Amino acid sequence: MTADQIIIEPLLTEKTNLLREQNQYAFRVDFRANKLQINAAIRELFGVSPVACNVVNVKGKPKRVRAKIGYTSRWKKAVVTLAPGDKIGIFEGV
Repeated sequence: MTADQIIIEPLLTEKTNLLREQNQYAFRVDFRANKLQINAAIRELFGVSPVACNVVNVKGKPKRVRAKIGYTSRWKKAVVTLAPGDKIGIFEGV
């Protein structure tokens, strides 16, 4: 997989905005990607050096459409901690 295929989108929520103050950034990533691939993709796409990467498998939520019960898709979230002084411009509006 290439770096563009691993990192799907940045997560912009109230909780992730608070994490940015601690130099942590959250991304939605490909479900098959592991921590090493995520770190390499962040390094390649944004030119920063990740210190740590925490990965969470998010389960699908139950949704109901009329009489049938289904689930939303499961996905993977990565929270990447950067070295002090590093910033990712996509989050800062650059």
